[in-house]
Amino acid sequence: QVQLVESGGGLVQPGGSLRLSCVTSGSIFSIYVMGWYRQAPGKQRELVADMRTGGTTNYADSVKGRFTISRDNANNTVHLQMNSLKPDDTAVYYCNARHPMVASAAYWGQGTQVTVST
Repeated sequence: QVQLVESGGGLVQPGGSLRLSCVTSGSIFSIYVMGWYRQAPGKQRELVADMRTGGTTNYADSVKGRFTISRDNANNTVHLQMNSLKPDDTAVYYCNARHPMVASAAYWGQGTQVTVST
C-alpha cells in the first residue's frame, strides 16, 4: 500500500508564506516524479509543480516565481514552498507520485487545505 502523507496547510493572509511537505516510501521516492496539484471549489484539479528524480522541475504559469518545489532525498520528502500567496491560491493541495514511464502508476495523498484570506 503506497502512502503519501501531507502536512503544512493552513490559513494565511495574502502575501504570506506556507510550506507543504509530503513523505512517502523510499521505493517510490527514488523512482517516481513527485508533484503537487490543487483543486479549488468548482474547478478541476490542476498541476502546481512537479520534480523528477534528476531535478528537472515544471511549474504552472500562475505560480512561477512564487512557489518552489524541492526534494529531500535523505527523508523521502517533497516540499512546496509557497510565497507571496494570493486568494486565488486557495484550494486543497494534493501530493502526487507518478511513474515516469507507466502512466497508470500514480498515487495521491489525502489533500491539505490552503486558505489565503484576510
